[in-house]
Parts: sequence; structure tokens; C-alpha cells
Amino acid sequence: MAIIVKRRGHTEEFDERKAYGSVYAACASAHYKEGECEKIADGITKKIKKMVADRKQIDSSIIRKKIKSELKKKDAELEFYYEEHLPNLKEL
Repeated sequence: MAIIVKRRGHTEEFDERKAYGSVYAACASAHYKEGECEKIADGITKKIKKMVADRKQIDSSIIRKKIKSELKKKDAELEFYYEEHLPNLKEL
């Protein structure tokens, strides 16, 4: 799995739970039902995992942009909530 280069330059292994959690939080904040939050978070997390699978290293901003893009496809409000919750989560 890929090494993620974080905003401040440090690195860590990709953790799909962080991607899932941030997407789930955005959906929950937009008042989606639990099952729908899980479905959306699972689908987007799978796309992110596929994107990073063959890379040795990837910048976290690329992951954030992909998540935002996928959320916006579902509902522009989800992208807004993702941006609102991201600072409250441990850096993605």
C-alpha cells in the first residue's frame, strides 16, 4: 500500500479507515441515514484504495481532491460537509 505524504511533509501508510471516517462524517452531517452513509463511504473508500494501490507514494492533497470530487458527484452539500469536518479529523 502507498505511503502518504502529509501536508507538513511527514509520511505515513495509507489508512483506509481515515478516508472512510471522513466520508461517513460528511454524510452524517448532511443528515443521510446510517445505511446510506455506510454505502457512500464504502464506495468512495474502494475507489481511493484502488487509486493508491499501485503507488509507492502519493500526496494527501490528491486523495482529498478525489474524495471531494466523488462526494460532489453524489451531492454538492456532501463536499461542503467534508471540508467542514476535515480539520476536525486527524490529517487525512
